[in-house]
Amino acid sequence: INVEGENAFLSGPEVLTRLKENNFLNVDQRVKDLHPEQMEIFLKKMEEIDEARVYTSFGGVLNVDLILRKPIARIFNKYNESYYLDHKGFTLSSGSHHTARTLVVTGEIPDRLGGYNVTDIINNDSLKTIQKLDDVYRISNYVCNDAFMQTLIGQVHRESNGDFILLPIVGGQKIIFGAANTEKEVEEKFKKLQIFYKEAMPYEGWGKYSEINLKYDKQIVCKLKAI
Repeated sequence: INVEGENAFLSGPEVLTRLKENNFLNVDQRVKDLHPEQMEIFLKKMEEIDEARVYTSFGGVLNVDLILRKPIARIFNKYNESYYLDHKGFTLSSGSHHTARTLVVTGEIPDRLGGYNVTDIINNDSLKTIQKLDDVYRISNYVCNDAFMQTLIGQVHRESNGDFILLPIVGGQKIIFGAANTEKEVEEKFKKLQIFYKEAMPYEGWGKYSEINLKYDKQIVCKLKAI
């Protein structure tokens, strides 16, 4: 089982148990009765699995090679449902006894588990105005792939006015991110934020500001904490 990162939603024994429960593996089963093609089809339908390859090798050894989906965010939508978003923009249920350490996303998220994936939304103009999973993906994917932002941002919240708010792990500032309509927009805002934290914060102090606003083009607007 190949896992990207530290979050694994399946173990080898769990895979074997599911294959046995669905009568793919039985005691004293002969190699010619294994049906690896059918096993592979079954495994590819499991939501935790990104890719699967099942085959027999010399000596009658059954090989099951799996690549698992990589969760990048755990979403708590406006219907009080919880699910994961993976590195390819698909949703996974959170019903498993496995948990993943990921970015937490809350608030006015209309997207539901098992609905449209990110690719569906990006390629459909009408869906873009209704669904917000693509916006969540852009932010989550950037944070997941940036070492500095991983250590800084712990939660993302979408307010009723449509603004995304970033909540840092330390510092206590409210970071108003605003919209996340394109990858370019998201990248530019995060780069501004990174420059601010690395170059301004050490001199201004971590407790000086209550709000950091990234919505304005090529600038950051900050609000001082009340004395």
